[in-house]
Amino acid sequence: MTTTTPPQDFAKRLDQTAEDTEALLAKLLADTLLADEIARPKRLMDAMRYSTLGGGKRLRPFLVVESAAIFGVAREAALLAGAALECIHCYSLIHDDLPAMDNSDLRRGRPTLHKKTDDATAILAGDGLLTLAFDIITRDEIHQDPAVRLLLTRALARCAGIGGMVGGQMLDLAGEGRFGDREPVDVARLQQMKTGALLRFGCIAGALLGQSSQKEYQALDDYGRALGEAFQIADDLLDVEGDAAALGKQTGQDAALGKTTFVTQLGIDGAKQRVRDLLARADQALSIFGPRGDVLRAAARFVAERKN
Repeated sequence: MTTTTPPQDFAKRLDQTAEDTEALLAKLLADTLLADEIARPKRLMDAMRYSTLGGGKRLRPFLVVESAAIFGVAREAALLAGAALECIHCYSLIHDDLPAMDNSDLRRGRPTLHKKTDDATAILAGDGLLTLAFDIITRDEIHQDPAVRLLLTRALARCAGIGGMVGGQMLDLAGEGRFGDREPVDVARLQQMKTGALLRFGCIAGALLGQSSQKEYQALDDYGRALGEAFQIADDLLDVEGDAAALGKQTGQDAALGKTTFVTQLGIDGAKQRVRDLLARADQALSIFGPRGDVLRAAARFVAERKN
């Protein structure tokens, strides 16, 4: 089945979710104290806002909102879960840019946070966003059933943590030879953890919020895994073929760091064919939902064809 969602309609939905997520994140990152908080230091809050507001397509919250919409979940609840996910994503970018990691100067066309401020402020801003995410995901407004909130919290922790994004980053550094000899890299597994895990959470979060059947959950899980890999291959291709101005960050960094990527393993043509295969897999996974899956089908094509 092919998508019947027109590109302009998809773009409007993506932009609207980005706008709604931006407004919600601005509220969550306001200076107003919450119960049990003692103070929100200005330098810390300014740094967190700098790296979280005013940029990005908000693809991860979009996946939460649209996967939840399949089950008729209230948009406000899905947006809140998406905001928690976006906090994790933004924290990971701050830390990924640090001198001890990728040592990047630009992010979204602006100086990275440690360049704008300093390393210590950047580390603490990332820590603040990480912990804020778990404050958000446990809130009553997410779902009236605490068991659902528990499942969401556990899933987010596992996708973001040692067996997901953080573990993937460690494998990535080991593959660069940061800790001695270069370790052999299983690129598919590494990227399933480092990049794919948070994208996958965006998809399964909708199933958890909607208290789906196991079959429906598995369909969104399969879709999320295919989408995550397609996203990373597209990212690898952009690092080779993309325009730095359009991307808002340096290109050629993977080659400079000696990273093994899908492109180095498959070649450019092979990587592009792999993306096409993954799109077919994502499409098949969504077949259980019929037309209700059309927006997610369009999202997969957007990921594969993106230019930044």
